[in-house]
Amino acid sequence: MRAEHVIFAYFLFLSFSLYLTSMPGAFMSDFQSQLNAWLAKLAEAQPRARHLLSVSPEIQQKEGYFHTLREICQQPISWPATAELVVRNQSRIKACLDGILNIVLTGSGSSEYAGECVRLDLQDRLQITTTVVGGGTLVAHGAQAVPPIRPALMVSIARSGDSPESFAALSLFLQSDPAMRHLVLTCNENGKLAAAASPQITVLTLNDSTNDRSLVMTSSFTNLVLAARGLAYANDSAGYIELSRKLSDIATHVLFTYFEKIACIAETPFRRTVFLADSNRLGAAREGALKMLEASAGRVPTMSETYLGFRHGPMSFAHSDALIVCFLSSDKSLRAFESDLLHEMRHKELGMAKIVVGENIPKDILVEGDLAIECPGLAYVGDQSASMIDVLVAQLLAFFRSQREGLNPDAPSDGVINRVVQSFQMHFRGVNQ
Repeated sequence: MRAEHVIFAYFLFLSFSLYLTSMPGAFMSDFQSQLNAWLAKLAEAQPRARHLLSVSPEIQQKEGYFHTLREICQQPISWPATAELVVRNQSRIKACLDGILNIVLTGSGSSEYAGECVRLDLQDRLQITTTVVGGGTLVAHGAQAVPPIRPALMVSIARSGDSPESFAALSLFLQSDPAMRHLVLTCNENGKLAAAASPQITVLTLNDSTNDRSLVMTSSFTNLVLAARGLAYANDSAGYIELSRKLSDIATHVLFTYFEKIACIAETPFRRTVFLADSNRLGAAREGALKMLEASAGRVPTMSETYLGFRHGPMSFAHSDALIVCFLSSDKSLRAFESDLLHEMRHKELGMAKIVVGENIPKDILVEGDLAIECPGLAYVGDQSASMIDVLVAQLLAFFRSQREGLNPDAPSDGVINRVVQSFQMHFRGVNQ
């Protein structure tokens, strides 16, 4: 990446962030032009981006990547807007948290993994119990699925807000546990969750630009993660805004430096992927594995695991056709465990190649054919924030693999799965249907 591209990208990002800060109401009317300018500079910096974006939008839609490509690449310019929106709603968030002893983060699929990306940080910064419980588990097991600690806040995370079990779980707990408060974080102002009305419910709807039109969740995922992290910064608006901008700087670097390299490794002949991570970043590993599975229509089997857990059986998955995606911790103790495992895998000649995401990546854990994605500033934001960068890398990898498989990234599954899970009958415990 040439120096002039870095400088231009930085000032483009900075001017966009300042614009959002001063004129938040103008976001939607101006976002498309800002995104087009952003994509134009990405195309100048990265040949693969130039190739994909040089054809007309109509052809991009026909080839099935129009939405997914934009939704992945818009993330650095969407995160500051989400942070500003959360800050503008800070008084409502504080009211939700007032006196709370327990937070239950819930969602279905990717939305559940978004909760996993923030759980430990919320628990640490707020000094209260936090758990992640899938929407389906709440429906199937009701109050038995959540800690009995009260007062409690249930945070429902959803792109569309129309997943059957997400709305059913909210409805169930409104009836069975009326003392529980609810915060809905969603990208769809027209979804069922956004329309839910009750004194116990607070709804925060993100900008419509985050409501991905692609089947797979990309920018919606990271923006929901960032919004949920806003609970931990309810008394630190400046720190939260700074965090969003630091993350955007890192994401900009990844896109403008590694777009082409990720595309190239996605086209190598691996037939399975392993995503390794620890702590908060395990949620990103689970999301990365799901993205690859969805985008490849199941043609590329995936798994996610912790580094320490990988030795206990899952290592048998690391065949010679496996791509190992490693989210490398900035914490010295965790990195020592992680490096030990990677050395062991190297000694045993496991896997075909690795992608390693981190800062100051040791050269001795790499072999020929590996891709090291250096992320300056990742140690500064910490492992509790790195999941958003990890997921960006996983999204790009899945996008390019989808194309390599001859699929349409916007809708790769040929009707097997849908953007919103289709309606199905609910069977509540102890309730006759």
